[in-house]
Amino acid sequence: MITLDAQLLVAHDMNDIAVLVDLYTKAADQSDDVDAACFYLTHAYVFALELGSHKAVILRERLVTHGREPTVD
Repeated sequence: MITLDAQLLVAHDMNDIAVLVDLYTKAADQSDDVDAACFYLTHAYVFALELGSHKAVILRERLVTHGREPTVD
């Protein structure tokens, strides 16, 4: 079975932005460390923004929850 790290490398090599969003989100979901999870979420969020994906809203909300993105008043 191919590891998540290997899948990320392949997705980067292929410049498959949609897969990168999903893989970085998965990495965040599997992380036991908040800092690491937010690192992955940030990558997923940036790629989702680049793609124009609706997933960017959800990813941003997760970053806001962890104090990594400001709320908009």
